[in-house]
Amino acid sequence: MSTVAKVDATEEQARQLVEESREATWSKPSFAKELFLGRYRVDLIHPFPRPSAEDTAETDAYLTRLRAYCETVDGSVIEEQGRIPEQYVRGLADLGCFGLKIPREYGGQGLSQVGYNRALMLAGSVHPSLGALLSAHQSIGVPEPLKLAGTPEQKERFLPRCAKGAISAFLLTEPDVGSDPARMASTATPTADGSAYELNGVKLWTTNGVVAELLVVMARVPKSDGHRGGISAFVVEADSAGITVERRNSFMGLRGLENGVTRMYNVRVPRENLIGREGDGLKIALTTLNAGRLAIPALCTAAAKWSLKIAREWSTARVQWGRPVGEHAAVSAKVSYIAATTYALEAVLDLSATMCDENRNDIRIEAALAKLWSSEMSCRIADELLQIRGGRGYETAASLRARGERAVGAEQLVRDLRINRIFEGSSEIMRLLIAREMADAHMAAAGALVDRHAEFKEKARSAVGAGGFYAKWFPQLAVGPGTTPAAFTDFGPLAPHMRFVERMARKQARALVYGMARWQAKLEYRQVFLGRLVDIGAELFAMSAVCVRAQADRGTPDGEAAGELADLFCRQARIRVRELFDALWDNTDDEDVRVARKVFDGRYRWLEEGVLDQSEGTGPWIAEWQPGPSTEENLLRPWLRVDKYQ
Repeated sequence: MSTVAKVDATEEQARQLVEESREATWSKPSFAKELFLGRYRVDLIHPFPRPSAEDTAETDAYLTRLRAYCETVDGSVIEEQGRIPEQYVRGLADLGCFGLKIPREYGGQGLSQVGYNRALMLAGSVHPSLGALLSAHQSIGVPEPLKLAGTPEQKERFLPRCAKGAISAFLLTEPDVGSDPARMASTATPTADGSAYELNGVKLWTTNGVVAELLVVMARVPKSDGHRGGISAFVVEADSAGITVERRNSFMGLRGLENGVTRMYNVRVPRENLIGREGDGLKIALTTLNAGRLAIPALCTAAAKWSLKIAREWSTARVQWGRPVGEHAAVSAKVSYIAATTYALEAVLDLSATMCDENRNDIRIEAALAKLWSSEMSCRIADELLQIRGGRGYETAASLRARGERAVGAEQLVRDLRINRIFEGSSEIMRLLIAREMADAHMAAAGALVDRHAEFKEKARSAVGAGGFYAKWFPQLAVGPGTTPAAFTDFGPLAPHMRFVERMARKQARALVYGMARWQAKLEYRQVFLGRLVDIGAELFAMSAVCVRAQADRGTPDGEAAGELADLFCRQARIRVRELFDALWDNTDDEDVRVARKVFDGRYRWLEEGVLDQSEGTGPWIAEWQPGPSTEENLLRPWLRVDKYQ
């Protein structure tokens, strides 16, 4: 029989768990939260925050050493072998790359978030698998959770090891659990004497899990006398008895990624290895991701910078129809898009990272917006680069090299970047997460009015409170600085874009209220509508970061060029924002839902005829992990897999 039973959870239970785990208070100001409320608090990001001179000097000194080493590393070796060679890992460890953000008192480099991002950009430009290795270890692995919620003893025990190169991994996802932690089946059962927990379960897509020395494991503690219970976080030694790595997974990109399936069978974990309290695991994970998500924009920005370099060089060297291809309008439009968006990606990255370092603002929404927007835009950039390169864009770098041409891996870039729209929360989940934070003030003021389960008395009380909130807030959305030509004049040529952002911030805030009035309790199911509002906010956030960054760049040697890119980016973003607003009310959302349901019912199965399906099995894959015989030869493989198809 299966040791770990499948856990079923209702929609309400899943929602309640996530709601209980999110940060419910706002003790610090948030630029993005205010933006979604239609209040354009430029003072929270302007002047563009910069690291101190001392921090910049320390970061530059470290990056000089890192660059010298990275120049000796051959990314094509990782791509061809499908692994990161051990000597590369040792070299990174010798440079302290596994302790970039770990405080110096624990043997780390003590870099700021800005410095950490720059180091990831540099390493990731050699091969993105290096960036994934380092970021998974530090952004979501053992170091970050311990920095946030670890005890002094835990930090003393584990952080020095991590800084020296003890690779760590984060184990949350399960074969039957993706973005719905309420269904988590892995268990951590307290021992009779209370000195330890016994872990049982299966974890899927464990980045770094194949080579990790330390693990952060999320598992459910049964609620009982003396135990609060709930999803909890543990630091686990990867070589503990009962832990086996089933396999190393293979993917379309990130060929050097050490990602696998990890199984736990009666794994004993000391009570001292519990991070925080029982039941705090999901909250720790979500808080960790606030800063951890900023690693992905760093790698996306690195990819964009490389794309711009290749696009420039190719477009000026390749001649077609008597002119360099870059002089043809169809190509120049793509190159200008890449250039303007790359400037914006770096502006969003640096703004979010510096705000994280300053710790003056609550950046949970900013970090999520940066991750969502950067992962989407960098994929567009990579696709445009591939198109500019034509057949050479589709051809692999190894094949180009074999033919004697420059080994430009444009197709690899497309493959490697694609996972960033899934890593650490898919774009769809990110939009829902941001939408919840976007609506937080409304939930506080009128939550019962949109709660399907609220009783009439609750709705009545909520209506009274909501009346006071909206009577004061909603009229403020009618007029603002964006309607005044004299506003934001200190931004010079970019002032019209700042006024546009202010006007659109008020407009999207009004749109959310209209949506609440129209759909009420069913608003939460209008995911595409909410997603468009989030995308509008992401574009407005990026425009703000760009304008503030360009303003800060004025007076520098590249200040005029930065202003040109900022202006072009904002013009392009304004088109996207207007299209998103139009789609709020003019769309096929209802028809999409109706047709999709008919697809599921088989109404259009005739449309699938005429092709072959050579995938194995007859339906979705299900795996149950069952304990094998307790024999000596089975100690290293104590679980048997039972594959089923339904």
